[in-house]
Amino acid sequence: MARQYEKILLVEGAEDQRVIPELVEANGIQWGEEKKDWIVEIKSMDGVENLLNKEEINVQLKASGLKIMGIIVDADDKPAHRWQSIRNCLLERYPDIPEELPATGLIHHGEIKIGVWMMPDNQKRGMLETFLEFLLPDNSEALWELAGKTCEQAAVNGARFKEAHTDKAKIHTWLAWQNPPGRQMHDAVKQRIFSPTSPQAAVFKQWFQDLFEVTVTLKKDGETAKRRMREPKRCSL
Repeated sequence: MARQYEKILLVEGAEDQRVIPELVEANGIQWGEEKKDWIVEIKSMDGVENLLNKEEINVQLKASGLKIMGIIVDADDKPAHRWQSIRNCLLERYPDIPEELPATGLIHHGEIKIGVWMMPDNQKRGMLETFLEFLLPDNSEALWELAGKTCEQAAVNGARFKEAHTDKAKIHTWLAWQNPPGRQMHDAVKQRIFSPTSPQAAVFKQWFQDLFEVTVTLKKDGETAKRRMREPKRCSL
């Protein structure tokens, strides 16, 4: 019989499902090596349409034994509209949920504690990849600017990525120029190609820590993080 988690985190897709645990762990919160040990069950909803579906959210909220539920979603191009969509999904069960999303992310107490983080920073347009721009290491300005210009030129020359996905194209272009080239985003966080402990990441870490009531465990010097394999899983509803 599958374990019933008291804490779940709903995310849009498999990329989020892989990156978020690495980001959290890079900030000193141990996620757990095996699924049975995870501090939070993280579920990909296979798309924002499923994540922002009131009926789907209510199904998750009715799970036996659930105490805390988090939602991480991309703001995309209209942050206010996206927040209103999330709020509409929650209003029936949480009628006093605020009209504006706090800059530090939502944490709302109720029969089931609920939290919302909207990428990149609860205020601006963007997505997970926009958040990762906050984590570029020092002295990356010139290469990042070149990645932007390269994507612009590629678009002029027929590159097929959507304009709304320009931030994705830029981050993957920048990753293609690292050593080794072309790491996946979660691995780039894990291998410290990004700087996961930036000030912007600290705000996210605090939201996660306060929502899920977990503690920071600092590793000893020289301790090597064990590799975890978290294959994307379809959400079973």
